[in-house]
Amino acid sequence: MQTLNSTNPNSAIARDPFLTFESVSKIYNTPRGDFTVLEGIDLTVYESEFVCVIGHSGCGKSTLLNMVSGFTKPTHGEVRLQSKLISKPGPDRMVVFQNYSLLPWKTAYENIYLAVKTVYPDKSKAEKHRIVMENLEMVGLLEAANKKPKQLSGGMRQRVSIARALSIRPQVLILDEPFGALDVMTREELQEELLTIWREHRVTVMMITHDIDEAIFLSDRIVMMTNGPAAQIGEIVEVPFERPRDRAKIMEDPRFFTLRNHALEFLFNRYALTEDH
Repeated sequence: MQTLNSTNPNSAIARDPFLTFESVSKIYNTPRGDFTVLEGIDLTVYESEFVCVIGHSGCGKSTLLNMVSGFTKPTHGEVRLQSKLISKPGPDRMVVFQNYSLLPWKTAYENIYLAVKTVYPDKSKAEKHRIVMENLEMVGLLEAANKKPKQLSGGMRQRVSIARALSIRPQVLILDEPFGALDVMTREELQEELLTIWREHRVTVMMITHDIDEAIFLSDRIVMMTNGPAAQIGEIVEVPFERPRDRAKIMEDPRFFTLRNHALEFLFNRYALTEDH
C-alpha cells in the first residue's frame, strides 16, 4: 500500500487512532467454495477525519463500511472504535444510504423523532422535540417537518436521512453513496451542506463514492481500493486543500488536476475493470 504525501493541514499524522482495521479479511462460503471479498485490510481513521473510499464495483467498499456499522463481521482481523471491538450495530455509528431508508408512512419529523426516542428513551418529550427541530433546522427542512417522504424531493429526503443520523450524535457517520441518485445541482448543494454540518459537529466520516471530484472536494484522505475479489487498499491519498473549501478555487488549483489524474490513472489504468470483473 502506498500513500501519496501532501501538505494537507488536516493530516492525520501524530493523532491518536480512533477507528482501526487490523488485518481484516472477509470471506463468504458459496456453493463454489470460499469467496474472499476483502483481504488484509489495515487502516487507521482519526477522530473528526473525513475519509472517502473509492474503487470499482465489487471491490468491497460496502463490505468495509458494513463492518464499521456492525452489520457484517470480519472473517479474520478486527475493527475497533476507540479500542473497543465492533461486533454489532450501535447508535455510536449511523449510516446514511443512497436510497434514503425513511419510513414512508411517517413524516420527516416522525422519522427523526423515532431515532431520538429509540436512543434516548429517558429524555423528556419536550427535549426529544427540541432535538428533532434543531436537526430539521440544521438541514433547512423546518417547513417540511410534517411532510411524508413521497411529498419530498430526493434531495430533501436525503437531508432528512442526514438529520436523522446526526440527531443521536454518533461518533462515526457512515455514508454509502448518499448523493449517487441525485442530479448534479442537488448533489453539489448537498455536498456543501454536508461540509457545513461536518465542520460544526466534527463527527468522524467514512463515505463511499464513485465520484473522484466529490471525494477530492469532501475528504481529508481518499482510500483507493484494488479490484475484487480479495480486494485490498491500493493507495491512500491525502487531499491538500485547506478548509473551509471553495469549489471554484479548488478546481482552478493545479493540485486538483494532479490529484484527479492520479486517481483516474489508478482506477482506469492500473486497476481497470476487465471482462472477468
